[in-house]
Amino acid sequence: MKKIFVTGTAGFIGFHLANSLLKDGYKVFGYDGLTNYYDVKLKKTRHNILKKNSNFSFSEGMLEDNVNLEKLVNSFQPDCIIHLAAQAGVRYSLENPRTYINSNIIGTFNIIELAKKQKVKHLLIASTSSVYGSISKMPFLETAKTDSQLTIYSATKKANESMAHAYSHLWKIPTTIFRLFTVYGPWGRPDMALFKFVSAIIKDKPIDIYNDGNMYRDFTYIDDVVSGIRLLIDQIPENSTEKKISNGDSMSQVAPYRLVNIGNSNKIKLIDFIKIIEEVLGKKAIYNFMPIHKGDVNATWADISLLKQLTDFSPKTNIREGVSSFVDWYRKYYSDLY
Repeated sequence: MKKIFVTGTAGFIGFHLANSLLKDGYKVFGYDGLTNYYDVKLKKTRHNILKKNSNFSFSEGMLEDNVNLEKLVNSFQPDCIIHLAAQAGVRYSLENPRTYINSNIIGTFNIIELAKKQKVKHLLIASTSSVYGSISKMPFLETAKTDSQLTIYSATKKANESMAHAYSHLWKIPTTIFRLFTVYGPWGRPDMALFKFVSAIIKDKPIDIYNDGNMYRDFTYIDDVVSGIRLLIDQIPENSTEKKISNGDSMSQVAPYRLVNIGNSNKIKLIDFIKIIEEVLGKKAIYNFMPIHKGDVNATWADISLLKQLTDFSPKTNIREGVSSFVDWYRKYYSDLY
């Protein structure tokens, strides 16, 4: 598969994935709305890097614009679609829920419908650890029952999984859903914890620490996430009615459809994460302790046994190395500010 249509290429993960694919000779068509949810300049800078590669082509547009999407996909004729674009952010969804319905449900439906029409060899869709909702048993397994989402954001992502399964069953579309766990690293999103903490500490501003720092997250470095996604591209689900499902495999019994966690499989306490940032920066933070935010969960922790079983994947980057890489990038990117 050498022609890949990637949504969200101006975004954090989409940029890194597209860059990795391009370096290995893939032809990538990027599609991104360049919305102002966060700094558009950062998004455009990412895209400008991708545009230096002649195998990259791009169109700006919203996922809801099905006419434009269909025209582009028909013209490019991809072997594979990787759908990363979405309205992200758990907390933002409390104030702007309709944005998530439009982008994440209508937009994703458009992508799934196009995958059907194009008869792509593989459709991969990004989901989130948030779909595990109120589940307390950890680490999270793909085979766990996930019916207790706590925000509109996570509910829309769960809806995406269900829509994709229905289409996979009806039209035999080979589909992989990958659930991501707190991705961080260079070129990261300004609305995420690491970016906010580093920015505030450097500027001598207080950082908001929810639940007194007594929360755990499975922080996963961006290079490991890209590696996981790329390894899954060639792991095309087969119709399970023709094949026995092995123990621990989330393969559907009625469709060529599979759910896979991509995480670091090592939960870290938030307050310890902050201490690592302080050590890397050589500077103490000003703490502003807050109660747990509505919609937040106390912990996320991925079981990545299935990903390892399928691809021999294992994360390579420890938290200190990852934070250091982000800080190096941040200082370089924003050097004119300090």
